[in-house]
Amino acid sequence: MIPTEDASARKREIEDKLKQEQETLSFIRESLEKSDQLSKGMVSILSSFESRLMQLENSIIPVHKQTENLQRLQENVDKTLSCLDHVISYYHVAKDTDKIIREGYVTLEHLPEAVLQDIICISAWLVEYGRNQDFMNVYFQVRSSQLDRSIKGLKEHFRKNSATSAMHSPAVQTKRKETPTKKPPKRPGFDHDLRGVKHLSDDKHGAAAGKDDVLDIEIDSYIHCISAFVKLAQSEYVLLTEIIPEHHQKKTFDSLIQEALDNLMLEGDNIVSAARRAIMRHDYSAVLTIFPILRHLKQTKPDFDATLQGTAASTKNKLPALITSMETIGAKALEEFADSIKVDHTQRLMVPVMTSGAEFVLFIFYCLTCLILCFADKVLGNLQLNLSNKAKVYEDPALRAVFLHNNYNYILKSLEKSELIQLVAVTHKKVEGSYRELIEQEIQNYQRSWLKVTEHLTERNIPAFQPGTKLKDKERQIIKDKFKGFNEGLEELCKIQQGWAVPDKEQRDAIRQAEKRVVSEAYRAFLQCANISFTKNPEKYHRYSPEQVEEMIDKLFDTSA
Repeated sequence: MIPTEDASARKREIEDKLKQEQETLSFIRESLEKSDQLSKGMVSILSSFESRLMQLENSIIPVHKQTENLQRLQENVDKTLSCLDHVISYYHVAKDTDKIIREGYVTLEHLPEAVLQDIICISAWLVEYGRNQDFMNVYFQVRSSQLDRSIKGLKEHFRKNSATSAMHSPAVQTKRKETPTKKPPKRPGFDHDLRGVKHLSDDKHGAAAGKDDVLDIEIDSYIHCISAFVKLAQSEYVLLTEIIPEHHQKKTFDSLIQEALDNLMLEGDNIVSAARRAIMRHDYSAVLTIFPILRHLKQTKPDFDATLQGTAASTKNKLPALITSMETIGAKALEEFADSIKVDHTQRLMVPVMTSGAEFVLFIFYCLTCLILCFADKVLGNLQLNLSNKAKVYEDPALRAVFLHNNYNYILKSLEKSELIQLVAVTHKKVEGSYRELIEQEIQNYQRSWLKVTEHLTERNIPAFQPGTKLKDKERQIIKDKFKGFNEGLEELCKIQQGWAVPDKEQRDAIRQAEKRVVSEAYRAFLQCANISFTKNPEKYHRYSPEQVEEMIDKLFDTSA
């Protein structure tokens, strides 16, 4: 047995521990309750914060988007204002240039007035007291260099323009083929001499077009340099008269203009030499550069002579000598070219429709303008005769008609475009009407090729019938043959003529429209007459709807279709 005292002590000890545990448990419970309260408070705070954050986000995002839109609008407004400022600046051009346009372009001011007066005083002192004339040599050397630099600067300006143009019309040289002497194949477009029907959707994108563009810029550059020389020389003479003593003015001026004048004359001689070499190669298109330059030189000659009055004879005769050289080479080119058209040596003498070959026709018209007007009938007559002879190599009458149509149309367009139609009409009054008649005649000749298609659509031999009437075997066969003949003829012509070319878009569309109208009307009328039961397989014969037939005709003269 446990003693009573020990049991009591043991009991107290257990009760103390129990009390401590209860106190600890109570503390834990209080702590848990506080923790729960804090957690709930934190959750409530976080929920409130999240709600407020969402509200803020919902409020800020539209504001941000609106701000972004406003910024974009602001940028657009700034750009628009900038563009408007640029455009508005042009509204002042008329006011700023009105005086110049009305009264002429302004007198050049080589030197400020104060500097000019100082130079005049120095010149007078050197002549009167210094008795030194060396300054005149220095003067003409300095001003000569300035004059030459001004003209070269103008050339550089045109050269930059030509570089820009070349990006749009690349001047890539293409090799020319020799003209074959054998009969060309039935399908055209593979030889140089007979490329009048060769397909080319837009010859302006060709190499020759780019070459012509650059050549035009070079011609304009030389013409403008000639005009600039006259104007600058006149201005230099006015300046010189104020600085150089009177009895030395002409001699000094003669020396001053020599470098720039010699460079221009050398460039003109190079043009003549290039034309002479081209004539030796029978490349008459290269002579085209001569005629616009020659015309401008003749127009400029009076001002040129007035400006150079009093200079040495060798100086005054430089421009007339250049004009004479150009006239001589132009006359020689005209004579040889006219003879080459008249005599057919199976060379590249006919007038093709495409690319650089078209320059041969343009050459004739420049010659007619700048040289002998009475050659118009002779050249055009020989040209027409030569074309007729060349067209005979085509066995297909329709192909022959397209070839002649293209060439006649090109000749007429060239006359109209170069505004030479009135000039040629002086000796050939009905030239425009004659070529229009020839063009229309060849269109009619071409349209005859479609008769073998439309002849199957005539009402001849189509049996008359009443609704519900049963056709005889012979009558059914007639309708079948008509469908078969139409289908085969349509497919054959479209396949062949798709590879031909009519470069003039207006003419090409007109020919297509006319043929569509004729064929479509005949085909629709035939379908109404043949709207009877003539076979168990109608789709075998009725292959095309009228709309499909029109689409096929729309693809004529189009190899890309």
